[in-house]
Amino acid sequence: MSRGKKMVEKVSELMDKPEFIRNIGIVAHIDHGKTTFSDNLLSGAGMISEELSGKQLFMDSDAEEQARGITIDASNVSMVHEYNGKEYLINMIDTPGHVDFGGDVTRAMRAVDGAIVLVDAVEGPMPQTETVLRQALKEGVRPILFINKVDRLINELKVDPQEMMIRLGKVIDKVNKLIKGMNEKMYSEGGWKLDATNGTVAFGSALYNWAVSIPYMQKSGISFKEVIDKCNAGDMKGLAKSSPLHEVILDIVVKHLPNPVDAQKRRIPIIWHGDKESPEGKAMLNCDHKGAVTMMVTDISFDPHAGEVATGRLFSGKISRGMELYVVGTAGKPNRLQQVGIFMGPTRVEVEQIVGGNIAAVTGLKDAFVGSTVTSNQDIAPFESLKHYSEPVMTVAVEAKNMKDLPKLVEVLRQVAKEDPTIRITINEETGEHLIAGMGELHLEVITGRIRRDKNVDIVTSEPIVVYRETVTKKAGPVEGKSPNRHNRFYIELEPLDEVIVDAIKTGTVSMNMNAIERRDALVALGMEKDEAKSVKDMYNSNIFIDMTKGVQYLNETMELILDGLHEALDGGPLADEQVQNVKIRLMDVKLHEDAIHRGPAQVIPAVRAAVKAGILMANDQLLEPAQKIQITVPQDQMGAAISQIQGRRGQLTTTDSEGDQIVVNGVAPVAELFGFAGDLRSATEGRAMWSTEFSGFQLVPASLVNDVVIGIRRRKGLKEQIPTPNDYLA
Repeated sequence: MSRGKKMVEKVSELMDKPEFIRNIGIVAHIDHGKTTFSDNLLSGAGMISEELSGKQLFMDSDAEEQARGITIDASNVSMVHEYNGKEYLINMIDTPGHVDFGGDVTRAMRAVDGAIVLVDAVEGPMPQTETVLRQALKEGVRPILFINKVDRLINELKVDPQEMMIRLGKVIDKVNKLIKGMNEKMYSEGGWKLDATNGTVAFGSALYNWAVSIPYMQKSGISFKEVIDKCNAGDMKGLAKSSPLHEVILDIVVKHLPNPVDAQKRRIPIIWHGDKESPEGKAMLNCDHKGAVTMMVTDISFDPHAGEVATGRLFSGKISRGMELYVVGTAGKPNRLQQVGIFMGPTRVEVEQIVGGNIAAVTGLKDAFVGSTVTSNQDIAPFESLKHYSEPVMTVAVEAKNMKDLPKLVEVLRQVAKEDPTIRITINEETGEHLIAGMGELHLEVITGRIRRDKNVDIVTSEPIVVYRETVTKKAGPVEGKSPNRHNRFYIELEPLDEVIVDAIKTGTVSMNMNAIERRDALVALGMEKDEAKSVKDMYNSNIFIDMTKGVQYLNETMELILDGLHEALDGGPLADEQVQNVKIRLMDVKLHEDAIHRGPAQVIPAVRAAVKAGILMANDQLLEPAQKIQITVPQDQMGAAISQIQGRRGQLTTTDSEGDQIVVNGVAPVAELFGFAGDLRSATEGRAMWSTEFSGFQLVPASLVNDVVIGIRRRKGLKEQIPTPNDYLA
């Protein structure tokens, strides 16, 4: 029997035993060694040859990933590990480290229960380490730590044993400080504090396939001195034999990371707001394979032979081929599963059935989208939607080179939006232009490259354009919106939404998926008045809509149209037709015609849209631009060059710290000024700078620049250069 077939049989046997399953993700800053690390775990499990591990980059199966040397997509693989004479099934997801692909990390964290956080021993925790750790802890995922590239401390930096212990201790302290700041309860009471002595921290080199942990050293008799001696002697193979990475790490995974039965008791209340006492709630809390099927889709990919493949975490129930399941929130009929399988890196292997507690890959779920809840019971409450930490900050316009490819391009863009929900695709009906908004230059390059290469559509792309937002800075209203037939009137007030509530919406702490009383209490705790909190009718992007009316006849049956008008206004503000955010909108009064025919979509939607757009202008509509945090590490003599690179781009310096002979410069700069930043920084610092960027939110465009920026956007979009006035909407 071939090695691959034998592995699939072993995996299938263990799938039905949730207490012998561990679902784990590998997270880290870019270039800290995740994919090399994954390779070595797989070679230890007998899935790839030892000679190729660390070089094959098995999990980077995409041609683009191999060419760029980075992970772009999260990849899943299942393997078997023996610990204390028992076999365990490890379902592992290798995630990207580049900030542009952070959405993949968010999605992967929903599917797993534990995370191995990799940190470079020389660089220490970096900004993206903090981001991925925050994503894991928000989802209730337990972390363990692997400090990678320890061989560099010994061979390049020539540190002695004492200095090495101090350096490694500092890395552990920094990561612990992050965990404590993000989830103090689990840190102090849940045993999530990382501690080398109890074995939740390991040290090693993914490149040379060795690792050590204190419990493993006690068991095997290897000492730190021996590790240093072997590194100095260049005997990496000897180290890999006496202390193999896969054995040390997977022992920690089995011993310290939770199985699905334990994890779901803690995680389900965080990610699902339905009734915990209902049969479905109990089935999920207990990971019961006899209960209703509940699965959350965390990834969608396209297989040229099988079509759409939906991958996700199965929390309860049992799925098999031919089964009919509902996608919550879509009104369609149930979808029939065509195939049920698991991913072994780039290949998908069919299996007979999959039970709760596993990560499944299925075909046939044509209505599914990333973040959707798939279930055998149509009435179940959906899972909390996935919240991404970054937002699209750049756009490219895409056109088909040949007109005959236009229908294919529209279909391909629909697929691309399904595969990667962090991108936004809009079609400008007037110009026929297709716009793709993504996380940064690299993200857009990869997406457009795949459309050309994988989807075989020849496209022409524009230069990247920065995505802006609009918001209000003062109170306005009541504004009266009249329907075209003058029979319906809507009175609306607007004001800036408190920052704490904006943050709560963005992180998913409050949402429309919550039970109404739970949501009201959460908003009151954040400072909203009780009357308003109980009357919230909609949360759209980071705006809130509140119905303050009392006893208006026919309002209930008109509310859906009111929300449609509201969404249209918020999708493109009056200043530059950019998305509106951070606004509290109150409906104060409504006058409706008693005859339903006179208050249809053609009357209600334009009236609400006009009132909201006029109100935004009256409330002092302002333009926001995206900004990024920048961290640059340089030798002391290059500090001035690094600072001038930030300040010369309308950037602000936040801190400068010294670490040994290096200076760490932190700042924030607008994305609009960061085109070509990498090349300029390299030449300014003679190539001696290390840097990373991270999305830091939207900030007001300086008053002196607003006019030029707005006119530039309006010209580009084919709008009149003249900014409208409230009367243009209310006439």
